Parts: sequence; structure tokens; C-alpha cells
Amino acid sequence: MIELHSPAEMEQMRAAGAFVRDTLAALSARARVGTNLLDLEHEARAAIARRGAVSCYWDYAPSFGNGPFRNVICLSVNDAAQHGLPHDYRLRDGDLLSLDFAASVDGWVADAATTVVVGRADPADLTLIRSTEEALAAGIAAAQPGNRIGDVSAAIGAVAAAHGYPVNLEFGGHGVGRTMHGDLFIGNDGRPGRGYRIRPGLVFALEPWWAKTTSRILMDPDGWTVRSADGSRAAHSEHTVAVTADGPLVLTA
Repeated sequence: MIELHSPAEMEQMRAAGAFVRDTLAALSARARVGTNLLDLEHEARAAIARRGAVSCYWDYAPSFGNGPFRNVICLSVNDAAQHGLPHDYRLRDGDLLSLDFAASVDGWVADAATTVVVGRADPADLTLIRSTEEALAAGIAAAQPGNRIGDVSAAIGAVAAAHGYPVNLEFGGHGVGRTMHGDLFIGNDGRPGRGYRIRPGLVFALEPWWAKTTSRILMDPDGWTVRSADGSRAAHSEHTVAVTADGPLVLTA
């Protein structure tokens, strides 16, 4: 069931949004050449403990994964597009790292993701990252009361198309509230004027992601890590958005 939240409830969600935002910022700054992915995982656990928050990932067992998930953050490197498991790997110069983090504070969830380059950046990687950020901004701008979810998906997909990146539709945005994955699904491409009508009280995560040269994906033997089928690098950006009578409010900005 798609949920609509009151203005008071959406105000309460700000705390979760701020925590997720600040944790991602701190971990992104920590991601340097030589940093071990397990160190980032442990820092995320420590942040959750200090805040008295609850991880949305720990023990998560959706239909698509090899659950239960036993980490509190997804760390995806280079051609890993989503759901990367933290493991004993030290970041190398030029690595592309996507960090995806969701937590519950006082019963309300926020979910966000960002992609950074470790060390020296290949300009093509920076363009890839910027394209997902531009698409995220376009999707947020389209999340206006009276529009439809297809308008949001189409806005995201138009940015990918303008940059020449193919879009995978198996994973995308989703409803957010008391749980991380609500019933609403928001693909990263779509047709304007189609789908659920957007109205105040709707809260969801938008997460444009794509690889440079393919929309096809493969799953690692770990049952979680999603990779581009051709080995091309991938990027991922995500915010949690609340729709108010005055338009979209980004809770994780």
C-alpha cells in the first residue's frame, strides 16, 4: 500500500535525513587511497551506535538478494553498480566508489547514495557521476503535486539519454517511511503522464544509477553485488524526497 504522510510526520523524518546525509559525507571524505572498505563499514556501525539509530540493511532479506544482509552500508567499487558488500579491499588510485546508506531514527527511515572518485579522477568518471547527479536533480524537480511518477522517471531517463548512457530498469527508486522499501517503485526511465499521481504526503527515494556502456547486469556469487555485464564503470546518486503542498523537500540534502 502506498502511504501518504502528514506534515508533522514528514517533519519528524528530517532527523533521519540529516543523519544519513552527515554519515555519507563523513564516509565519503574518509574514502582515500589505501582505505579498507571494512574500515568504512565499521565507521558506519559506530555512527549508528552513537546516534542511537537502527540500520535498515542489517538482516535485510529481500527477494533479490542472498539474505540476510550482514552489513550496514553498501560499498560498490568500479563496475559494481549496487549492493556491494564491504570486504577486505583497500581502495586504489582512480577507483570509483558508490556508498549507499539507509537508517532509521526514531522510527523514520532515510536512504541516500553518492559516488566519489578515490585519488586521481578520470574525466570520463566525473562525467558519469555528474550525469547521475543531474538526473537526480531533474527527477526531484519533476516531483510536483499533480504530476505522475512517469514524469519523474522520464525526467531521470532524459538526462541519461542526453549523456548517451543506457538505463537498467530492474532497480530504481522506492517508497520510504517506517520501512526502507515501500510499495512505490520509480524506474529510472519512463513515459510522462503515466503512473501514480503525485500528491502531498508522498515520500520516496530517487536513485538514478547506470553504467557507461550497458544496461545489462550480472550478480556476483555473493548474491548481492550487482555489476555491469560488460565491466564498464557505474555511478549511483540518491536522495530521500518528501512531497509537500509547495513541492519537493529533499530530506537528505
